[in-house]
Amino acid sequence: MTDASRTRILLADDHALVRRGVRLILDGEPDLTVVAEAADGVEALELAREHRPDLAILDIAMPRLTGLQAARELSRTLPETRILVLTMYDNEQFFFEALAAGASGYVLKSVADQDLVQACHATMRGEPFLYPGAVNALIHNYLDLAREGRTLPAKAITDREEQILKLVAEGHTSQQIADMLVISPKTVERHRANLLAKLGLKDRLELTRYAIRIGLIEP
Repeated sequence: MTDASRTRILLADDHALVRRGVRLILDGEPDLTVVAEAADGVEALELAREHRPDLAILDIAMPRLTGLQAARELSRTLPETRILVLTMYDNEQFFFEALAAGASGYVLKSVADQDLVQACHATMRGEPFLYPGAVNALIHNYLDLAREGRTLPAKAITDREEQILKLVAEGHTSQQIADMLVISPKTVERHRANLLAKLGLKDRLELTRYAIRIGLIEP
């Protein structure tokens, strides 16, 4: 099979051992090839712009930008690149956020050796791929919403506030965050003040605890 007929994949995970294992699975398939590896969400976006892969496989918990944040940006800027989330989190909240961010599938690392290749093929056929627990969550959620006439609750913070919250929690200064996001330090400070007010928190330490609780950074 020629390179042109293979699905070109960007793989993003902050653990080199995980990337190595996943790459072995993918490169063992004749119609799949990993063309780039990223160690965080920002690098994933840079490499996606450079390589324009057919498929991006993103971990959720990564430095600088999470996989969900990167997925939102990829969906906006490179809509032709399909997205799979590969994660250790068997978590309904992350599952629904992944779908909302533009992911076509959600694969657990614990069963990646069984599910990942199947997920890649399904995604490239334009079909969703959901692990069994996620299917159950989706059905229960739909039935609950239909029964109660509710809609999904809005996120407490905006995507930009989420970006800044993650970077603050990782210990970056306002100037460093401003440089990364190409905004002014004053804008960063305004977003930080809005976060504190909106979430009812007092300081950076409480912001960090909140970021851990919602899965933006690992403890």
